[in-house]
Amino acid sequence: MATWMGVELSALNPLRALWLALAAAFLLTLLLQLVPPGLLPGWALFQDLIRHGKTKLEGPLRPAACRAFDVPKRYFSHFYIISVLWNGFLLWHLTQSLFLGAPLPNWLHGLLRILGAEQFRGGELALSAFLVLVFLWLHSLRRLFECLYVSVFSNVMIHVVQYCFGLFYYVIVGLTVLSQVPMDGKNVYVMGKNLLMQARWFHILGMMMFIWSSAHQYKCHVILGNLRKNKAGVVIHCNHRIPFGDWFEYVSSPNYLAELMIYISMAVTFGFHNLTWWLVVTYVFFSHALFAFFSHKFYKSKFVSYPKHRKAFLPFLF
Repeated sequence: MATWMGVELSALNPLRALWLALAAAFLLTLLLQLVPPGLLPGWALFQDLIRHGKTKLEGPLRPAACRAFDVPKRYFSHFYIISVLWNGFLLWHLTQSLFLGAPLPNWLHGLLRILGAEQFRGGELALSAFLVLVFLWLHSLRRLFECLYVSVFSNVMIHVVQYCFGLFYYVIVGLTVLSQVPMDGKNVYVMGKNLLMQARWFHILGMMMFIWSSAHQYKCHVILGNLRKNKAGVVIHCNHRIPFGDWFEYVSSPNYLAELMIYISMAVTFGFHNLTWWLVVTYVFFSHALFAFFSHKFYKSKFVSYPKHRKAFLPFLF
């Protein structure tokens, strides 16, 4: 019994503890939406902190002091600029290690050890982490393109705390991927003669799921952007309208559902068994379920003719 408890405690490294805490926090926040507002002190301030964009309009009346902490939602592009640069930097170092045998920089190796990366052989495939880091970088690059050329942002806001968290998120998620690389000292350990010998069926499945989910997310963002453009592609207004087509026929926030599927595709690429990444997926699930819940309420309150069969986040369920 003592041995089992020791194993469980040792498995909860700083990174896993962080993702577990974030998942639990968003689950609790989601459950709190079922509590009548009058029962909780500071409810308006709390709602202002967790809502963003159009859902702030549907929430309780915002105290004037809250507007001092507003940041334009179009600053979402900053998240992906940081991610493209930072995770591209991590990917470059990992590529150097995998193909040229270069050790990771001392500061990066030390940071990974602080976060809970372990020295191990054969527990994880180096190819899995390499592919997931490539997926993360490509995802960020596509989202940056969408923010700049596809999406049409109105003058809605996000809280400065959400903005800072978004910047932190894309830094820590890249380090989370890199921490899963099997290491031998400061060098990446590659089992087999070369990296391609590690190719497994779940790598192919994960790649197919990533491409499929990314394509649907892009299509959903195009649909949302086109609601504010004419046939020539010129922005004509910034009003909210009911979106139709693709996964919008099933849920109000298919872009959030696609984001979840993208992270699940990365879990598949890790071979299904990576506990750390499943905690990341759990966080993504609860955080995006919360945002989808708010978005669904907004659409239902604003449009009397909103399709009644649509769910918020998961088709036919929630």
